[in-house]
Amino acid sequence: MEIFKAVLVLLAGVGVFIAGMNMLGDGLEKSAGGGLKKLLGKISGNRFAGVGVGAGVTAIIQSSSATSVMAIGFVNAGIMTLFQATAIIMGANIGTTITGVIVAFSYLKIVKLAVAALAFVGVMMTFLKTEKVKQIGGILCGFGLIFVGLDVMGGAFDNYPEITEFFQKLFQKVDFPLLLVVLGAIFTAIIQSSSAATGIFITMVGVGALGLENALFLVLGSNIGTCITAVIASIGTSENAKRTALIHLSFNVIGSIIFTVIIWIFKSQAVDLLQSFTSSGEMQLAWFHVIFNVTTTLVLLPFIKQLVQMAEKIIPNKPEEKDNRQLKYVDELLLKTPPIAIMQVKKEVEYMSALARENLEKAFLAMNGSASDYAKEVEERESLINFTNKALTRFLIKLSPLVDGSNEKSIGAYFHVLNDLERIGDHAENFEEIAMEMQEKGLAFSAEATAELQAMKEKVLRMFELATEAFDDGDVAGLAELAVLENEVDGMKKVLTASHYARLAEGKCNIELSPYFSSTVTRLERVADHLVNVGYSILNPTGSQSGVKLVKETK
Repeated sequence: MEIFKAVLVLLAGVGVFIAGMNMLGDGLEKSAGGGLKKLLGKISGNRFAGVGVGAGVTAIIQSSSATSVMAIGFVNAGIMTLFQATAIIMGANIGTTITGVIVAFSYLKIVKLAVAALAFVGVMMTFLKTEKVKQIGGILCGFGLIFVGLDVMGGAFDNYPEITEFFQKLFQKVDFPLLLVVLGAIFTAIIQSSSAATGIFITMVGVGALGLENALFLVLGSNIGTCITAVIASIGTSENAKRTALIHLSFNVIGSIIFTVIIWIFKSQAVDLLQSFTSSGEMQLAWFHVIFNVTTTLVLLPFIKQLVQMAEKIIPNKPEEKDNRQLKYVDELLLKTPPIAIMQVKKEVEYMSALARENLEKAFLAMNGSASDYAKEVEERESLINFTNKALTRFLIKLSPLVDGSNEKSIGAYFHVLNDLERIGDHAENFEEIAMEMQEKGLAFSAEATAELQAMKEKVLRMFELATEAFDDGDVAGLAELAVLENEVDGMKKVLTASHYARLAEGKCNIELSPYFSSTVTRLERVADHLVNVGYSILNPTGSQSGVKLVKETK
C-alpha cells in the first residue's frame, strides 16, 4: 500500500513538473514572439549563425523538440535548406541544456522555496486584464510549478523510503550501459521531452535513488528519445522534411554512441571528473548534459554537408512526383509556434499578392492581340492563387484560437486581404477571357481606346504598389495617394465610358466592342476598390475604413 502511495505522489510530481515546463515555454514563446522573428531572420548559410539561432530559440521556448519541429516545418515549406536546418537542430540541442541546469539548482532549498512562491504570484497575475501582464504571469507560474513538481518528486523519495529502495535495487540489476541508454530513450519518447526526462533523472540522483554512473547513460538515451517528436512530425511531409528528422535522429545517435563508448571504458574517470566540478550530484548530471551536447555539436559541425548527403541517399527523391501542391511559406507544423506562424502567413500573403499583380499585367498584355500566348500561364497562376487562398484560410482558422492581442488583429486583416487578392485574381482572369474572345472574333480596340485603357491600368498598378507597401511594411504614408488615385480611377470610368460612346456615335468604333470595353473599364475600377481595402487592412482589421468604400460583390 505504501509503495502505491509513493508511486502516486511521484507521478503527481512528474505531472506538475511537466505542466510547469509547458506553461513556462508557452509564456516565453508568446512574450518573445518578436525576438523569435529577429532570431529566425538571421538564418543564413553560416553554420555558426545557425547553431546560435537554434540555441537561442530553444533557450527561449524551452523545448528542443519544438525547435526541431519548427525547422521541419520551414524545410517542408521550402524556406529553409537542409544545411540550415541541421545547424539549427545542433544549436537546439545546446539550448535545451539550460533546463537541466535550472532544475539542478533545486538542491538549494532557499531557491526552491523562493521560486515556488512565484507560482502563486503568477496565477494571480493571469487574472489581470493586461495581456502582457498575463504572459509574464504565465512565465512565473510555469517557473514556479517546475520547482513545485521537483519538490513533490523529492518528497515521494524522502517520505516513502520504499520507492527509493525500489529504484536502487532496480538500477543495481539494470546496470548494463546499452540497456540504460534504451530505457532512457523509451522513457523520453513516452513523455516527449528530453528536458523533462533529464530533470527527473537529476532529481533521482539528488535523492540517492539513482547513481550518477547509471544516470549518465539514461541521459544519453534521453537525447535519442527526444527525436521521436520530430520523427512523428515528419510523417506525411516532403522528402526534405523527412531528411531533417533523420538528421536530427542521426546527430543524437552518433553523439550518444561516441559518449557511450567513452564512458563505458572510462566510467570511473568520467565520474571523478564531474565530481571535481561540484559536490552536488544534481549539478554533476546537469553539467554532463551540457558537455555532451556542446561536444557533439563541435565534433559534427564540420560534417553538416556529409550528414545532408547521407540523408539524401537514405531518403531519395521520388522518381515521379504527383501534383501535391503546398503553401510556399506556411506549414501546419508552425502552429506549434504561433508568433513564427504569423510571420510566415504574412510572407504567404505577400506571395499571393505578387501572383495577382503578375496575372493582372499578363492579362493586359493578352489584350494586345496575343491572348493565346498568355492564356495557359494566366490560368495556371489563377489556379495557384485560388489554392493559396483556400489553404491559407484553413490555416488561419486553425491559428486564430492560438494567438491573442495584436496578432488577433493581424489575422483579421489577413482574412480580408486574402479575399480581396483572390477577387483581383478573378478580375485578371476575366481580362484574359475578354482578350481570348476578342481574338477569336477578330476584334481589337482602337488606338485611342487602347491608350485610355493603358492610362487607367497604369493608375491601378500604381495603386497596387502603394497598397502592397502599406501591407508589407506598414507604410501609411502612401495611403493618402492611394485614396486620391481611387477617386481618379472612379472618375476615369465615367470619362472612358463617355469617350467610348462618342466614338460609337462618330463611327470610329465597332459596336461589338462595347461589352468588352465596358467590362474592362468596370473591372479595373473594381480592382482599384479591392486595392484600397488591401492598403487599409492593417489599420482596420475589420475590413472597413472611413471615407473609403468596401467592395461587396459575388462571383
